[in-house]
Amino acid sequence: MAAKNEWADKDYYADLGVASSATDAEIKKAYRKLARENHPDSHPGDTKREERFKAVAEAYDVLGDTAKRKEYDEFKAMLRAGGGLRGGFRGNSQFQDFSDIFGGGGAASGFSDIFGSAWSSPRRTARPTRGADVETEITLDFREAARGTTIPLQITGDAPCAACHGSGSQSGAAVNCPSCNGSGYRSENRGAFGFSAPCSDCEGTGKIIPDPCLDCRGTGTVRRSRSITVRIPVGVVDGQKVRLAGQGEAGPHGTPAGDLFVIVHVRDDKVFSRKGDDLEVEVPVSFGELALGDTITVPTLDSPVRVKIPAGTPDGRVLRVRGRGIPKRDGQSGDLHVRVKVQVPKNLSAAATSALKHYIETEKESGFDPRAGWVGNN
Repeated sequence: MAAKNEWADKDYYADLGVASSATDAEIKKAYRKLARENHPDSHPGDTKREERFKAVAEAYDVLGDTAKRKEYDEFKAMLRAGGGLRGGFRGNSQFQDFSDIFGGGGAASGFSDIFGSAWSSPRRTARPTRGADVETEITLDFREAARGTTIPLQITGDAPCAACHGSGSQSGAAVNCPSCNGSGYRSENRGAFGFSAPCSDCEGTGKIIPDPCLDCRGTGTVRRSRSITVRIPVGVVDGQKVRLAGQGEAGPHGTPAGDLFVIVHVRDDKVFSRKGDDLEVEVPVSFGELALGDTITVPTLDSPVRVKIPAGTPDGRVLRVRGRGIPKRDGQSGDLHVRVKVQVPKNLSAAATSALKHYIETEKESGFDPRAGWVGNN
């Protein structure tokens, strides 16, 4: 979730496509629909949908919580009334918003420089509301990626402090910040203008820890390594990101953990190649098997299957075996495409050579011409 000082640039209702008067049920329904349509696992490599998914999740984090939604609505109402940067001439009961003037270009930019340098003071940004996301990479064999697998991973990063259970406090309790009375914001009046900014004492959280934990020094997190088991879904493709919600670094002071993104690399296979959810394999055959027809054994990801070659099959023809390709999440599977490729013998026995010569003569007598109709004859 964005920090409160970032809410000014956010329109969470627009992100979810609902009116500000929407009911809780309508907000939940809109979130589920958009999250399903834009989930990264359903659209690997689509950065636009991934960013859209994050925006939708952030919006629902606020609007899906009654208390946060009320606070957000009040904050936006304050901004519409000029509560963020309040300006005006003394004695005038109406406040005028000078943000466009001071933030604009041209001659007005001089005012921004003057007021910015005269009134600005060093401030820390609001404390993070969740842990950092983590990325790691793994490499799988082709068949592991096709079937799906489970692998152990060793992750090093911020984890909840065991001594204080992630609270950052020895007693496990935080109190309202006395500087901002728990609001997380402080107002300052400077001449004719007033400013609202995150409280520097509590970093915008509204809470302080009177008895910091000795192990984590009040942060609620410690750096350590941990082992987790990652389930890689069936049919994952090279370069795909697998997201594990809440498996990233722990958030400070008990806030939610970030996400873990596992980037999957897939090794090439010696037998199979992949096209979408279909597998492709090239099988060597003899001229006789194509000319007379036969049944051959073909490998699959599981056990071999028997494939019938019709008589008169041309070299390079693709035969399809339904349901023996890449497994899908709905329980179905793609197809296996078998391409037959004639292998010409390099060494023939005397008997085989004699038989082949006899066949060639018989073939000519029957009137067969392998180049009949070939454009090279014209």
